[in-house]
Amino acid sequence: MTHILAIDQGTTSTRAILFDDEMAVAHVAQQEFRQIYPQSGWVEHDVEDIWDSVVAVCRDVVAKSSDIAAIGITNQRETTIVWDRETCKPIHNAIVWQDRRTSDFCEELKAEGFEVEITHRTGLLADPYFSGTKVRYILQTVEGAQDLADAGKLVFGTVDSFLIWRLTGGKRHVTDATNAARTMLYNIREGCWDATICKRLGIPMSMLPEVLDCAADFGSTDMFGLTLPILGVAGDQQAATIGQACFEPGMLKSTYGTGCFALLNTGGDLVESQNRLLGTIAYQLDGKTTYALEGSIFIAGAVVQWLRDGLGIIAKAQDTHPLAEKADPSVELYLVPAFTGLGAPYWDAEARGAIYGLTRNAGPAEFARAALESVGFQTRDLLEAMHADWPASNDGGAEGILRVDGGMSASDWAMQFLADIIGAPVDRPKVLETTALGAAWLAGMRAGIYPAQDEFAATWALERQFTPAMSEVDKDRRYAGWKDAIRRTKS
Repeated sequence: MTHILAIDQGTTSTRAILFDDEMAVAHVAQQEFRQIYPQSGWVEHDVEDIWDSVVAVCRDVVAKSSDIAAIGITNQRETTIVWDRETCKPIHNAIVWQDRRTSDFCEELKAEGFEVEITHRTGLLADPYFSGTKVRYILQTVEGAQDLADAGKLVFGTVDSFLIWRLTGGKRHVTDATNAARTMLYNIREGCWDATICKRLGIPMSMLPEVLDCAADFGSTDMFGLTLPILGVAGDQQAATIGQACFEPGMLKSTYGTGCFALLNTGGDLVESQNRLLGTIAYQLDGKTTYALEGSIFIAGAVVQWLRDGLGIIAKAQDTHPLAEKADPSVELYLVPAFTGLGAPYWDAEARGAIYGLTRNAGPAEFARAALESVGFQTRDLLEAMHADWPASNDGGAEGILRVDGGMSASDWAMQFLADIIGAPVDRPKVLETTALGAAWLAGMRAGIYPAQDEFAATWALERQFTPAMSEVDKDRRYAGWKDAIRRTKS
C-alpha cells in the first residue's frame, strides 16, 4: 500500500486528498456544507452535515484507488461537539470556533482573576474562541445535559475526535495533543487535562478524550470497503506547520484560509506572551512536545467571501485581485474585518467590522484592495507581537522569512502586499496543500512509507519568493493608518 488518505475537515468544506508514495496529490474530492448563524456573532454547523460531507468525499477518492495504507485527519480546531455516548448522536449543533456567544462568561472569568490560571496552565486566554466555554454553554443550555454529563453519558470532542468516534464505530474516544491544546481544558505544561479548569467550568472529566501524539494509533475504520488505520491527527494550523516543515525554532508560517493563523516554532520553550498571543503545542512526536507562539486572525479569506456574498461586488474569489489592481491609489481605504470580533493581539470580542477613509471615489475596486490589505495589516500585528515576545525570533535560522499557504496565498497581489507591509520575504511553496500534507505525512511516516522528519523537511520546495518593494516611509505611513483604524474600531 503506497497511498495515504488525508481528511481535511475545514470550516466551510471538507476535502479528501489522496497522496501517493512521493507525497504528491493523486486525487481530490471536496464538498461544502451549510453555515448556520442563529444570531449576530453566533456560528454553528449541523454535525450530521459535517459527517455526511466526510463520508461523501472519502468514498469519492477511495473509489479512484484502493491502494491506501492509512488515514491522516486534520480539522477545524476549537469547534465543539457534545454527543451521547450510547447513541452517538449530538445533543446540539457544533458550535464553531468563530462563535462569540460565551463572551459574557469569559468576562466573568477575567473579572474574578481566573484568566491568569487559564493562561498559565493552557497558554490560552479566557475567550469564546476556545472549546471550554462552548462545552459549558451546551451543558447549561440543553435540557438535562448537565445531569447526563455528570452521569457519564455524554462525551465531548473537537471535530477530529468526533470523526474518529464515528469512523471506529464508537470504539475510540481519542484526540491528539494539538487539538487538546486548543480546548482551554488541557494543561500543556503537564500534558494532561486540567482538573482545576474543568471544575470551574462544570465539565466532568469523564467527557474528555484520551490524548495521543500526533502520529499514533487512533483506531481503524472499515467504512469504505477497506480496513484503514488512522495514524495521524493534527489541528489544521499545526498540520500546516508540519506540512511547511517548520521544525526548527524560529521558523514561521502563516495560513490564509477562512481566518489567518501564524505559528512561530519556539522549540522546547513555552513562551508566556506579554502581547496577548497564545502559547500552544506545535506538534507532539514520540512523546516530545514542541511549542509555538500563535496569533489568530478570525477573518482572512472570509473577507473575500463577504465581498462576494454580502456586497455582491465580485462573482468569484479570483475576481478580487484584478479588481484591486484597478483601485485609485489616492484613496486609502482601511477595512477592519471584525465581523466576529478582533482576534490576536487585541482579543476584543465585542468589536465589529468598520471601514475608514470613505470618499466619493471609493468603489468596488477600492473595497477589494482594502479587503486584501486588511490581511497583510493583521499579519504584521501578529509578527510584531511575536518578535516582542520572543526576541530570539528576530535572529533565528529562518532569517525572518514567512512561509505562507492557504487559498489566499495563491494571490500574487496579496502576497506582494504582505511582503511589503511586514518588510520581510514571503515564501510560497510548490505544494500549497500543506495542511492536508501535514496530516498525510504524520500518517505515512507512522505507516513507514514516508520519510522521517529531517528527510521530509528537505523535500520542501519554493515556488516563489516575494520580497519587500515598498519604501520604509510608505510602509510606516500605511501601517500607522491601520493602527488608527484599529483604535477607532475597538469596543
